[in-house]
Amino acid sequence: MMPNTLHFLLAIFILFNTKNLVALSLTSPQDISALKAFKASIKPSSIQPWSCLASWDFIADPCASPRRTHFICGITCSPDSTRVIQLTLDPAGYSGQLTPLISQLTSLIILDLADNNFFGPIPSSISSLINLQTLTLRSNSFSGPVPNSITNLKSLESLDLSHNSLSGYLPKTMNSMSSLRRLDLSYNKLTGSLPKLPYNLLELALKANSLSGTLSKSSFDSLTQIEVVELSENSLTGTLESWFFLLPALQQVDLANNSLTRLEISKPVNSDLVAVDLGFNKIVGNPPLHFADYPLLSSLSLRYNRLRGTIPLQFSRKKSLRRLFLDGNFLIGKPPPAFFAKDTSVSGSIGDNCLQACPGSSQLCMPSQKPSSICKQAYGGKLRS
Repeated sequence: MMPNTLHFLLAIFILFNTKNLVALSLTSPQDISALKAFKASIKPSSIQPWSCLASWDFIADPCASPRRTHFICGITCSPDSTRVIQLTLDPAGYSGQLTPLISQLTSLIILDLADNNFFGPIPSSISSLINLQTLTLRSNSFSGPVPNSITNLKSLESLDLSHNSLSGYLPKTMNSMSSLRRLDLSYNKLTGSLPKLPYNLLELALKANSLSGTLSKSSFDSLTQIEVVELSENSLTGTLESWFFLLPALQQVDLANNSLTRLEISKPVNSDLVAVDLGFNKIVGNPPLHFADYPLLSSLSLRYNRLRGTIPLQFSRKKSLRRLFLDGNFLIGKPPPAFFAKDTSVSGSIGDNCLQACPGSSQLCMPSQKPSSICKQAYGGKLRS
């Protein structure tokens, strides 16, 4: 009787643990297939032994618990352990292409491959990730265009493709991405003009590309929530019209290092605008007086443009203003004396102009003013005080 009892208990033990093993091994076959294809597209020589991908051993189920030796990092699974909902790689220098089969991970909410060495195109099949909310491919070597199909990601809230080698025009239907709140495509090789932008956007960053043309009101139509616009180091031209600074939620603007030629500034009714950088453009005319009417403005840069005339007294009376850069223009007359009062809180520079009586002891007056010969030439030989 004793051997039979032992056999019965052993059978129960095996059956119980087999059921547990099945319960812990529920990852969808299509997700396993996608993960295998994803790893296979990475150069084996770039997978360091201490990295997340090194622990991806498919003798174990990816979502099985506990993950002490296999799949120790890189993926997060749904509560029922059936689907992969997050793929976040460590910045371990992985090199390879992003497989089109990534599209099989249809429950993905987050895909983050930042700070690696992925190259080649972004597969158009990525549009199948209909639940994706965050797509971060920052700081890789992806090339080719931003796929038009990416605009089909209606749940996407954050898109960061910055610091790659993407080229071509932006998708014309970007405004259809109704959930998008943050868009960063900075430091690529994108060309053309801005299309109509998603109306729920909070932050727009396209610094250091080759965008051209004027900023059109139609691109920003219905953007009542946009707070940050970062478009510096492009080739934007023409007039920056008054509607732009009247965007109701706008707080920070950086359009430095473009080829803008004119500004139209209207007096705001209400504004949250805090910081404006329009330095290193080709803006002509007088310093825009109405910037002094923006109640929260604390930082203003118009340095190295082609401004003429005098510095508005209103700039020196503005209590919120902490940083002011007007250097590198052709401003004349005497600077407002309030800039040099002991209790002044303004820093920055009004140097390299054609100003008179700018105290050499003041940091604001550095660098020194232009030679009078250059100033006279700029004013047609008739330099007025």
